[in-house]
Amino acid sequence: MVIDGRKIAAEIADHLKALPKPDKFLAGVLVGNDPASKSFQKIKHDTAARLGIDYRIYEFSENLTNDALREEVGKIAAHKTCGGVVVQLPLPDHFNWYAVLNAIPPEKDPDLLSERSLGAFYNGRTRIVQPAAEVVAEILKRVQFDLKGKKVVVVGRGFLIGKPISLWLLGQRAGDVTVVGKDSDYSALCTADLVITGVGKAGLVTPAMLKPGAGVIDFGYQGGKGDFDPGAAGVSADEGGSDNGKDKIAFYTPTPGGTGPILVAKLLENFYTLNS
Repeated sequence: MVIDGRKIAAEIADHLKALPKPDKFLAGVLVGNDPASKSFQKIKHDTAARLGIDYRIYEFSENLTNDALREEVGKIAAHKTCGGVVVQLPLPDHFNWYAVLNAIPPEKDPDLLSERSLGAFYNGRTRIVQPAAEVVAEILKRVQFDLKGKKVVVVGRGFLIGKPISLWLLGQRAGDVTVVGKDSDYSALCTADLVITGVGKAGLVTPAMLKPGAGVIDFGYQGGKGDFDPGAAGVSADEGGSDNGKDKIAFYTPTPGGTGPILVAKLLENFYTLNS
C-alpha cells in the first residue's frame, strides 16, 4: 500500500476549516538563500493560505550573527498578534540552532523545537505533539498498525526526526525500538515490523533489506527522492510488492507526496491548538 500523504493532508485541512480560525498570524523565519528551504517555506505559506491563515515569511541574511538572529526571532515572537513562529531548518552552519529556537516561547512553538518545548514534550506535559511524531501516529492509525509488541527501527538520530520520534515511540508500548545512525550496520532492518527513516540520503533503504510485511515511513529527502527506494528489487510502486509476491512491503510513504504534506498539516493543526 502506498500512503497518499496529499490526501491525508487535505483531510486534516478540511477538519481544520471546520474549527474557529486563529486570529493571530503564523511567522516563518527563513535565513539565507537555500532553494530547498525557500520551497519548504512556500509550501507552508500556501497551505496556511488555503485555510485563511495569515502566514508571514521573514527573510534574513545568513551574514547575521547568532545573537542578532536570536534577537530578531524574539521580536517576532513577542508581537501581540503573533500566534506562532516556525524557523526553517537547517540554518546555515555558523548558527547555533538551539540558541535561536530558544527565543520562541513554548506557547508560540508549534514545531516543539525549543529546549523548553522539547523538555515538556518528552515528559508528556504539552498540549501538542511534535509534528514528526504526529505524522507517524496519523499514518499508523490509518493503516491500523498496532505498535504493541512490534519491533521498530528508526534510521537516523537527528534533532528533527529520529530523536523525537524515537522518544515518542518509547511511550507508545512498542515492543522494541532500535535507533541506528546513517553510517551504522543496518542488519536490524531485516527483523523490523516498522522502519522509520529520516537521514536524507536517497536510496539508503531498499525492499531487499526489509522483512516481508514490514511498513516504511520515510521522512528523508535528497534531490527529490527519499531514503527509501521502493523500486529497488522486489516491490512494485503500484501494488506494494513484487509480482511473485515475495518481499512485499505492507505500506510505505513515497517521496514526494508522503510524509511532507502531512507534516505541514500537523504543524498547522498544532498552531490551531495553541491558539484555541
